[in-house]
Amino acid sequence: MFVLVCGLPGAGKTTVAGEVVDRLGAVRVRTDVVRKDLFPDPEYSDAETDAVYRTVVERADALLEDDEQVVLDGTFRERDFRTPAYALARDHDVDMVLLKVEADDAVVRERIRQREDDASDADVSIYEHYRDKFDPIRSDHVVVDNSGSLDATREQVADAIANPTPVGLPPDA
Repeated sequence: MFVLVCGLPGAGKTTVAGEVVDRLGAVRVRTDVVRKDLFPDPEYSDAETDAVYRTVVERADALLEDDEQVVLDGTFRERDFRTPAYALARDHDVDMVLLKVEADDAVVRERIRQREDDASDADVSIYEHYRDKFDPIRSDHVVVDNSGSLDATREQVADAIANPTPVGLPPDA
């Protein structure tokens, strides 16, 4: 299985992706970690971001080639970042499940404020910026509401994985 976990900073993508990894025995490729691998002192420029998403897809490609189950973990806020993942699933002839993680605004803000020792450098201003610029997802996907308890989130993830809604290449990809 190939799972793309996307959403705004602070929504809980990494929590959801970790749950998927645990359930599937999959390998996670996290954009925040890839960025730090490529750019130890990141500037968050458009060129860096393009390189990060290109590298994430390359790593996923190699893992899928080795018959691994893969979980991509990142904002994937732009359609142009998601499109190569759809193509990768098609090229490898694997089902792709897209999970969009969402959480109430107040919950996200509090989570971001409490972050410690996390690969993500996103703060509340980045969350606000991305919130207004997240390209709509035009393919089948599952929304995981991560506003409540960890148990509630785990139940949603378990259901999404047990009853996957594979996505196809969206019409505008």
